[in-house]
This record gives sequence, C-alpha cells and structure tokens, in this order.
Amino acid sequence: MRNLYLGIKLSLAYFSLLPMRFARKDNLQAASVLNGMLLFLPWVGLLLAGGVILLYGLLSPLGWYGALVAGICYMMFYGFLHTEAVIDVFDALFAAHGGKDAYDVMKEPTVGAIGVLYGVGFFLLKLAGIVWVLNHGYLAEFVAIVVISRLSLLSLIVLHDFRSAFLTQLKEALDAWYLMMLFVFFVLFGSWITPYFIPLLLTGVILGFLISLYFAAKLRFVNGDVLGTTLEGVEIILLLLVSLWMSC
Repeated sequence: MRNLYLGIKLSLAYFSLLPMRFARKDNLQAASVLNGMLLFLPWVGLLLAGGVILLYGLLSPLGWYGALVAGICYMMFYGFLHTEAVIDVFDALFAAHGGKDAYDVMKEPTVGAIGVLYGVGFFLLKLAGIVWVLNHGYLAEFVAIVVISRLSLLSLIVLHDFRSAFLTQLKEALDAWYLMMLFVFFVLFGSWITPYFIPLLLTGVILGFLISLYFAAKLRFVNGDVLGTTLEGVEIILLLLVSLWMSC
C-alpha cells in the first residue's frame, strides 16, 4: 500500500507541478512504485482538467479571455513538459536531415530555430482548441481529451521498445492486468460524462500509435520526448475533431 502511495506521489511530481516531498528511505525504483506512477497518469490528467474547469468557471464572465487564461494554465500545470518535448523532437528531426545523429541532438541543452517554431506552432494550435471547447461549453469533452491522451500514452509504453533506460524500466514495471482495468474504469466514467468518450478513446489510441510510429520511423528510436510529442499531437487533433463535429 505504501508503494502505491509513493507511486501516486511520484506521478504527481513527474507529470504536474504539484510539490511532492519524498523521504531518503523511499525506494522510488521499486516496480510497484513505478507501476503506480504510470497507472495514476490518467488521474493526473483528470486532476489537471478539473483545475482548468474550476479556473474557467471563475473566469467565464470574461468570455474568450477567461478561456485563454485557463488554457495557458493547463499547460503551466504540467510545466510545459510535453511542449518542451515537441521542441526537442522537431529539432532532432530536422538536424538528422543534415546528417547529424538525432539522439545526440535531442540530448543537447540548446535547440535550433526550427524546433522552437514547431513548439510555438503546437502551442498555438493546442491553445486555440482549448479556448474553443471551453468557450462553447464542451467541458466534459475537454476532460475526456485530457484523460484519453494519457491513456494512449500508456498503450504506447506497452507497444514500443525504448532507447531510454528509465522508460524500459517503466515498461517492465507496468502491470497489463491493472492497465486493462484502468481502461475499463475510464470507459465507464468517460461514457457517463459524455456520449462521445468511446469514439474519442478509439481515435486517440489509434492516433497515438500512428504518430509515434511516424516519429519512430524518422528518428529510428522512441524515447520520452517522442511520447510527449505524441501526447501533444493527440490532444491537438482531438480538440480539432471535437470542434469540427460540434460545429456541424
């Protein structure tokens, strides 16, 4: 039970800006701790989405401006972790065209202009989608998208082999049975909050698989930055699809 508690704290510390403290005696490398960390990832998304909706509820009299603030805060709540991954991935992708080693470029502390421009592009696309769905009152669909993007990431951890010792360790720790039960729970919960959850879930998982395969083919490896970029891509496309569907 303590390892589950540590896993939840580690997930919050890693995937959000919530301050978490650990004792020196805590073994954060234990398989059960890492398994709990992964399985709590969609819950972190649910928590972040709930915070965004609460914030938007307070700022909704401001209209689109309130939605804009809430959307930016959503990305701030996870420390722009996945946005940074977009910059690193596209920086490496375009550097590889010049004959450089993509993995070495990705690990450099500096980034090129192309990576920054792609990061800004992804940021604006995602922010515009969030503003639209919040401003039009599709709050349940926003929650669904945030949760689904993280569920798709868990499925990718099962499917891919990684050029990352930490991700390989996470993959070995992930319990497939508990992952299946997690999917079942969120299918029931998601279907309760919105009738579009299952189609969005299927679309998100397929999108995650295709996006990650594209980057794997281009870069010749998959690591945490590829997963973060995939999450951003899934959220942007799902936000766009919801916006299009609801506008028809």
